[in-house]
Amino acid sequence: MDDARLGSESPVLRRGRTALGVSFFAQGALFALLVTRIPAIQDRYGIGDGLLPVFLAAVPVLAGAGSVATEQLVKRVRPSVVLRWAQPAVGLVLAGLGAGDRLWVAAVTLALFGVCVGALDASMNMLGVSLQRSYGKSIMLGFHAAYSLGGIIGASLAWSGAHWHFGLFTLYGSAAVVLVPLTLTASRWYRDQEPADGAGPVAAGAAVQAPVVQLPAPASVNAGQQVVMRLLLPLCLVMAFAYIGDSTVSNWSAKYLQDVLHSSEQLSTVPYAVYMVTTLIGRSVGDFGVRRFGAAPVVRLGTVLAMAGFAVVAVAPGAWVGMLGFTLLGFGLCVIVPQTFAAAGRMFPGASDAAIARLNIFNYVGFLVGSPLVGALGDAWSYRGAMVVPLVLVGATLRYAGSFETGPVGYGVGHERPRTVDVG
Repeated sequence: MDDARLGSESPVLRRGRTALGVSFFAQGALFALLVTRIPAIQDRYGIGDGLLPVFLAAVPVLAGAGSVATEQLVKRVRPSVVLRWAQPAVGLVLAGLGAGDRLWVAAVTLALFGVCVGALDASMNMLGVSLQRSYGKSIMLGFHAAYSLGGIIGASLAWSGAHWHFGLFTLYGSAAVVLVPLTLTASRWYRDQEPADGAGPVAAGAAVQAPVVQLPAPASVNAGQQVVMRLLLPLCLVMAFAYIGDSTVSNWSAKYLQDVLHSSEQLSTVPYAVYMVTTLIGRSVGDFGVRRFGAAPVVRLGTVLAMAGFAVVAVAPGAWVGMLGFTLLGFGLCVIVPQTFAAAGRMFPGASDAAIARLNIFNYVGFLVGSPLVGALGDAWSYRGAMVVPLVLVGATLRYAGSFETGPVGYGVGHERPRTVDVG
């Protein structure tokens, strides 16, 4: 009996799942180490306040370019190969950022970081979708829970580094020394599969199964691209809106609590930590909810909780009520992104790699748009009013919840290579 028929009982699949979990964990830690030490990077390189937004905006823009490049690359090599080398590159680039002290070094290393992260995020989620298809049940939220755990640990290490006055190279170099060998070792068990004829076998008792979108053979590459993007557009919008909500929390929660809700400086650092913890909890149990109730109801519930969270934050009379709002946001937003990737994989079983790469671009679109949008509205109007914007945008997910609906058609087996359906 082959691995696909064994489903979750297959040792090969279990090793692949564990190895990919390590990859998600490492990525969460490395990204948190970067974003939580932005002020130290700014001081080390003498980056002015006017130039800093340019540097920060360049990272998601180049990450989007890296995701686009990965779509083309996985037509020639497996996603596991991309992930195997992109992830160590991220760690080494981060160490290089900590070692330099000239402005051009910051520009080059942040640019490389962006491109490598785009390739890493795309290939990582490609493998996650493939493994979920082989298991025949929801496991995608578990991978993103590992990412959240890595983010918490990375942020804690960054705090420790700042508290004990460790240099950036000491912090980033140590992380690279640990995580680069760890991920290279784990990469031995990344799980790639050959495309199967037909629908392929499905694990017994599979609960998360969706209708397959059957694409007509396109008359041209451009026609195929248009068909795919039109069908993928609702999920792209959901992804962008979710990251607008996420970036609002990560960039504005501390300022909101301190300036609007008049908390102490110490208390203002708590909301993002609470958000990270509730994200981890929600993702850790979310797969069980998807298996029991289906993806669409879980996404709808998450959306309603996120909307409630933004509403509570907007009207909060004080810091502790505001903290409740950020707690609801963690539980709500945490399920949307993993399930959006999973829905794209179900929608395009014949071209999941290309669909994931394109969908991943909107991760960075949301990240790039969210923080400046809320900041501009807060300065021009009010930060309470600005919270209504992500509330409305995230709420639009309810309109597109049909894209997450499940049905009786099972997952295919393994990665579906681009030759199955021509998406350009």
